[in-house]
Amino acid sequence: MNSMIEITQERFDTAALSSVPIVKMMEQKDMARWDEFVMRCPDATFFHRSGWKKIIENAFGHRTWFMYAECDGKIEGILPLAEINSLFFGHALSALPFCVYGGVAAISESAKEALDLAAQKLASELKVGHLEYRNTKPHHPEWSAKDLYVTFRKEIVEEAEQNMLAIPRKQRAMIRKGIKAGLQSNVDQDIERFFRLLDKRPPAWNTCFFKKIFPLAQRNFFRRLRTFNHYKRRQNY
Repeated sequence: MNSMIEITQERFDTAALSSVPIVKMMEQKDMARWDEFVMRCPDATFFHRSGWKKIIENAFGHRTWFMYAECDGKIEGILPLAEINSLFFGHALSALPFCVYGGVAAISESAKEALDLAAQKLASELKVGHLEYRNTKPHHPEWSAKDLYVTFRKEIVEEAEQNMLAIPRKQRAMIRKGIKAGLQSNVDQDIERFFRLLDKRPPAWNTCFFKKIFPLAQRNFFRRLRTFNHYKRRQNY
């Protein structure tokens, strides 16, 4: 597989060919600036980080194509892709399997289009059954979509009772029972307790996913998750 994906130049303004993004494959030397782009791109999520390439390849044995669109030496968009080919899941090119989100993350429309075209070209070459983007917002409204999963986001206010009243009545009653029973919530400054609890996980959690991913997704990777979420929250205010 070439490290560069050919994009049809005719799709872009010929008067601005010098600024047409070039789509390339991420290499080891690109990982630091890939992750730097993830931190500053509003569309990017923790699941766009370069570390998922190693996890998906080594833990599950799937081939990956982590593409980025570069213009004048700067990354303007990224698209992490992995090929799934199994009897159970079928043959697909996905961004990104085993992750909540994925899809194109870009700061320019030209980079978004270039990556989208490159992904569709790759999907055609691989002869997959479908190409899947797990964007937070639909990238192609005309494409088929699945609504198996839903993400809920709500602002947390300072007054605890106001937060409680925003919860549906039956669920609110269950929460109050937990509080009366001594249930507490805490925000840790590290992830050590998380890993101690993970080591004591019930048998139902001993799935192929957990057995394979956590030896590779080391503590440092999850520390980055906390840093990433804190940074993104600051960006939103």
